[in-house]
Amino acid sequence: MEKITSTQNAKVKKWQHLTTKKGHQKYHQYLVEGWHTVGNALTAHEPVQTLIATGEQLDAHQNDLPDTIEQIEITEEIAKKLTDTVTPQGIFAVVNITAATRVAPAGADGAWLLLDRIQDPGNIGTMVRTADAAGFTGIVFGKGTSSRFNPKVIRSMQGSQFHVQLTEGDLTEWLQTFQTANKPVYGTALNKDAKNFRDVTAGNDFGLIMGNEGQGMAPELMTQTTENLYIPIKGNAESLNVAIAAGVLMFQLNQ
Repeated sequence: MEKITSTQNAKVKKWQHLTTKKGHQKYHQYLVEGWHTVGNALTAHEPVQTLIATGEQLDAHQNDLPDTIEQIEITEEIAKKLTDTVTPQGIFAVVNITAATRVAPAGADGAWLLLDRIQDPGNIGTMVRTADAAGFTGIVFGKGTSSRFNPKVIRSMQGSQFHVQLTEGDLTEWLQTFQTANKPVYGTALNKDAKNFRDVTAGNDFGLIMGNEGQGMAPELMTQTTENLYIPIKGNAESLNVAIAAGVLMFQLNQ
């Protein structure tokens, strides 16, 4: 097994680059951190190219690491270089980026969460984990939404990204595909024309659009949805956090 001790090693510099958008585009790979996420990637048979870990982590997980995947031992100092967390977990994986399906599947089958310009990694991670728990088929990262390969987004998804389909796409095109298949797409809005979410019949095949944290859904999308929904607020809060609202709607809408 190869062991790297220098932070100036060429491979270390490449791994650092894999935490950036330019690195993703150049190498078509990204970096995941922590045994929980790495283990989920292995279990889901994701295209893991290399496993990188400190000696302590390699010993701790020696029975769970497949011999068919390259393993490289690193120092604690290098582990700190590969993360922006205060306490590195000491184990990483280089995962190949496969081509994303940018158009909706034929027939628009399943329940899909469509993210319109969602920026906060924590919100994205919560929504992906909730979509996983609610039995959704997949999540579409629309234009203006933080990258699914952003290290903070990856950490916040906590492995659920390997249980559902994640893709990127033009939300207008996805919306049109659902409409062609005569399947509803629900938007979210705080206005008098929106419909109480409890008055919608749950189903199996639909799209749900959640909009930007501060601005909500794009107006051009809102005019094309089947229904725009709202969640009645009983207290004095002005609105719900987008991830909380998405959770309420996902469990209500998916049969």
